[in-house]
Amino acid sequence: MNTHNLDLLLPIRQKLDTIEIHNSKLARLLCRVIPASCPFESDIKLFSALVIHIPPLCKLNPLYEQLIGLRFRAICYLTQLNSNT
Repeated sequence: MNTHNLDLLLPIRQKLDTIEIHNSKLARLLCRVIPASCPFESDIKLFSALVIHIPPLCKLNPLYEQLIGLRFRAICYLTQLNSNT
């Protein structure tokens, strides 16, 4: 049996990887919308003792690497823009 690994998200990944930031409004929007850290990680404590640790679930997002890369490019653009003025 021939099995093919079809990556249905490959076109979206490629598109996200090729986005270039040339607009400060877009860069600021991306920095606000894409979180710097995973918002799902948390610790549940009972009487100041750790009961359970919920690991970050962002790594399960199939577009996680591309979104973090896009946020990084936006931050780099804003940094470069601020250093030139």
